[in-house]
Amino acid sequence: MKYFDTHCHLDFPDYDKDREEVIKRAKEGGVEYIVNVGVNVESSKKCIDISSKYDFIFAACGIHPSEVDKCSKSDLKEIEKIGRDKKVVAIGEIGLDFYYGKDNKEKQIEIFTSQLKIASDLSLPVIIHQRESRDEIIEILEKMKGNLSEKIVFHCFGSDEKLAQYCEENGFFISFTGIITFKNASGVKKIAKNFHLERIMAETDSPYLSPSPLRGKRNEPARVRYIVEEIANQKCMPIKEISDVIFVNSVKFFSIPLQN
Repeated sequence: MKYFDTHCHLDFPDYDKDREEVIKRAKEGGVEYIVNVGVNVESSKKCIDISSKYDFIFAACGIHPSEVDKCSKSDLKEIEKIGRDKKVVAIGEIGLDFYYGKDNKEKQIEIFTSQLKIASDLSLPVIIHQRESRDEIIEILEKMKGNLSEKIVFHCFGSDEKLAQYCEENGFFISFTGIITFKNASGVKKIAKNFHLERIMAETDSPYLSPSPLRGKRNEPARVRYIVEEIANQKCMPIKEISDVIFVNSVKFFSIPLQN
């Protein structure tokens, strides 16, 4: 079985004591590729540093909406600069997050829009973070049609059927986390069951959202298999078949050069 963890944060301090062991477990557990995702300039640079040490780990660089208050124009220029690194395969994670309110809504929109343009200019895929901001994100994507990256994924997809329909209509990808394994995640399971398999990816979002039966513990890339297994369960299809399709989806999305 081959797996691809399309979104994790191995650069976070949670792994400072055992990062190499975590990466080794992932490889031994069948994880062929990992995309380590930045949340600000410093984090993005760390992602690139980690990826440079492992041929199967790649990086995404971007400024997360929760980081925009500390973001300057020079930070955006730096994201564009490091986005040209050979190990960077996406711009992300970027987006809008109004869960705690909309006090900085305009700045979030400004930084998100700027990074969408960077992705388009660099011909890189986009990893979108969306929380309580569906309508605003859809409005922005509609306004920017024609100037968007060809590949967009909504990571950590939830139970929003309207957003799922929008993604279907526009050929966007969605990616599921360990939430899909939770007993109370019926809405997420339903979307996984009905969404086109060729547009689905899997991620751990480590160190967060560890899947059942390990819920509440620090997550790691090796556990991406639990997400793939639950997608297979919802699709009523063999795990091997689902694993193969999701793996191919992910490799194509990030334009990963396959090893011979």
